[in-house]
Amino acid sequence: MASTRIRGRTSQHIGRILIRAIVTLVMVATLNFILFRVIPGDPASLLLEGARNNATAEQIEAQRQNWGLDRPLFPDQAVDYLAATLQGDFGYSFKFRGRLVADLIWERLPATIALVGLAQIIAISCGVMLGLYAGWRRGGAVDHIATGASLALYSTPAFWLAMVLVVVFSTTLGWLPGYGIYSPGARIGSADRFLDYLRHLALPVTAVALGLIGQYVVVARAAMSDVVTEDYMVTARAKGLTNGQMLMRHAFRNAMLPVVTLVTLNLGYVVAGAITVEAVFSWPGIGGLTVEALNARDYPVLQGIFLLLGASIVVANLLADLAFGLLDPRVRQ
Repeated sequence: MASTRIRGRTSQHIGRILIRAIVTLVMVATLNFILFRVIPGDPASLLLEGARNNATAEQIEAQRQNWGLDRPLFPDQAVDYLAATLQGDFGYSFKFRGRLVADLIWERLPATIALVGLAQIIAISCGVMLGLYAGWRRGGAVDHIATGASLALYSTPAFWLAMVLVVVFSTTLGWLPGYGIYSPGARIGSADRFLDYLRHLALPVTAVALGLIGQYVVVARAAMSDVVTEDYMVTARAKGLTNGQMLMRHAFRNAMLPVVTLVTLNLGYVVAGAITVEAVFSWPGIGGLTVEALNARDYPVLQGIFLLLGASIVVANLLADLAFGLLDPRVRQ
């Protein structure tokens, strides 16, 4: 009977999380629709930008009718937009004439995933472990050094750190390339081309990972520092448990609760934060596409990118809630 109640509470908890995520996604999509329609400028004029000086009022109106811009925003355009979004149709790009926005995003997404994914792996491996150790050994040399360095990294803008890396390791020392994804003339399908890709990836990954390491060290250290002062830790020590047993049985799991939340949320936010780093290194990912779309006032592309970023944050928040419920059963009650 007790196990049945526990399963029922778990199912209700997961159901509430899923419903909340779905409602949030609908709100994000609706806000995304409204945002790009209150920005000054007529999309029909942008479509005729090449012939702007000679475009007549009739031509502009014909473009508005062709794209459905003459219809009421609510409910006609809003319903069409939400229906198309559910089908993965984000419209056509103004800058890249005839290209689907979804295709453009899909082409650039792997470069951003490679950058953000590798940076996250490095940051989690180094930052979380270093922060937990610093919190467990409070007041030691490692604690002071790690805390000071992580606070400095945490407060440093990612784009400024990226520019420093370019100046030092690319311009001054010449060790690593500072822009692009491949060197000119790199052979397709060869091992040299892959190594060239890794060399171009090194500095952008370092810039993103250093900022994330600062966050993870600060949060993990604070979480572990709180855990070691809890009454159950004092009781465990009084029972004669060794430091290793106390760390693995009691401290580690409880200290990981805020860390897991930060890691999962960063999965969404880092994609947006990497935009400035990609711009510095001319990395052909979502960030580079965003800058190009901003310069060209390509509203459909910007609309698709912002929707992707919003959805990634919502999904990351969903994963954080689910992980938090697994680590702490009290959340499911």
